[in-house]
Amino acid sequence: MPIWKNSATNRGTLLALGALIAGTTIGLGGCASPGHGKVTSEHLAQAEQRMNDMRAATEWDMAQQQFLAGDLEKSLKTVDNSISMANSVAKSHSLRGRILYELGQPDAAFEAFRRALAIDPEFVDAHYFKGVIHERFREYDKAMQSYMTAAKLDETNPQYPLAAAEVCIETGRLDEAERILNDRQDRFEHNAGFRQTLGHIAQMRGNDRLAARFFGEARILAPEDHSILEDLSIAQVGAGMYAEASYSLGQLLKGKHAGDRRDLEHLQAKCFMEMDRPVEARSILLGLTEGVEGSTDIRAWFELGQCAYKLGDMRRVKITASRLIAMAPGGYEGYFLMAALHRHEGDLASALTALDKAASLTSEDASPMLFRGIVLSEMGRQSEAARSLAEALRLDPDNKDAEQLLALVVEQE
Repeated sequence: MPIWKNSATNRGTLLALGALIAGTTIGLGGCASPGHGKVTSEHLAQAEQRMNDMRAATEWDMAQQQFLAGDLEKSLKTVDNSISMANSVAKSHSLRGRILYELGQPDAAFEAFRRALAIDPEFVDAHYFKGVIHERFREYDKAMQSYMTAAKLDETNPQYPLAAAEVCIETGRLDEAERILNDRQDRFEHNAGFRQTLGHIAQMRGNDRLAARFFGEARILAPEDHSILEDLSIAQVGAGMYAEASYSLGQLLKGKHAGDRRDLEHLQAKCFMEMDRPVEARSILLGLTEGVEGSTDIRAWFELGQCAYKLGDMRRVKITASRLIAMAPGGYEGYFLMAALHRHEGDLASALTALDKAASLTSEDASPMLFRGIVLSEMGRQSEAARSLAEALRLDPDNKDAEQLLALVVEQE
């Protein structure tokens, strides 16, 4: 007989079994209640977001490495993947902006930096690179604001005040540039860039000796930076520190970074001439007048002619003068050298004719008028000599030779 039929005992067993099943059902229903299901869904969503954040961070690291390696297209795709997983990360949008800027898309880059700052208004890199874009478009006041905001947010990075100072230099606000640097000099006393930029300010003010001092200090702080050594060389030449400049130029020219630097070789030749070492200068200048470039280098030929004159090599003076007149008939240099040759030969009249021609071909260089004044004085024509020397002084107010010769000629009138 089946267990569920007739027996009172069996009825009790069934009731107990029913109660057990009902309790189990109620228990299972409790596990599936709406409140507990919501919590579980939130936990699942949070776990999924954490996984997305981790994947986004991994993608960002990969994008950063690709960017640093110069693989810009791939880097852009990777950072876009990162942003699609985690859209509210300032550094991801900032990296995207940097990539777009390097790809030549400044407007899209600016929007990416704007988005980064909307997420985090104190994200320093985005402020700085916004400044870079403003500067590119000559929006100098906005660039200054961005750079100075970055400098305020991160007082440990010299790049930001340096960028602000360079904007001031570019716009001729030298006092403001100097103040920005000096206000932070104690904090960045061992930063070569600060000294180098102060050197540029001194150069723009015409103080090459002070510039050389700043560049020299920067050189000590960054001995491997060839741009500082080049700045130092140029400042030393400008300050008349020819022996020091010659050494600095020698270091540059023998370095592997020098390449074909004709401009530096010209400066080295000038130093040798000023140091009364014309033979060494001639060696450099002969090299500069060779080849295709040398055949049209008016400066090199002119300096070679001057060097030859100093060495008493009048044959080469004549060759260089003739070459310059043929090469650049609209320039004064060939006629100037021809005048020097005539004067050496005692033909002052021909020298004066050549100098008249030379002076007519330049309204900027005082040399022809200065030389003309000397020849006129030697011809006993002191009043004309004085006028010529006065004109030379007008063209070059700082020319001490013209000033002294004018005073002597005036005394002889």
